[in-house]
Amino acid sequence: MSMEFTIPATQIMLLLILSTIALLFGRVKLALMFNYVFTLYWGFICNQDMFYDFMLNANYYVYSYLAFGLAIAFFALVGFLFQQQKR
Repeated sequence: MSMEFTIPATQIMLLLILSTIALLFGRVKLALMFNYVFTLYWGFICNQDMFYDFMLNANYYVYSYLAFGLAIAFFALVGFLFQQQKR
């Protein structure tokens, strides 16, 4: 089975800009979060037409992978919001 993923160049540029800015300000966790969310977006949302037929016949592993991916992103964002500042 062969699949091609297409990622728009503007989105790659946006990811590079956001990651670079976050790293320049010393926010490594935020840069990792940007990369994680973009990867999840590109894999499941941006290319959903390629996965549509596969998802209809997929078992619960694919749905649990997506659910855990979204849960990790949610918990990371909550952790960022309630992070205490080090002095």
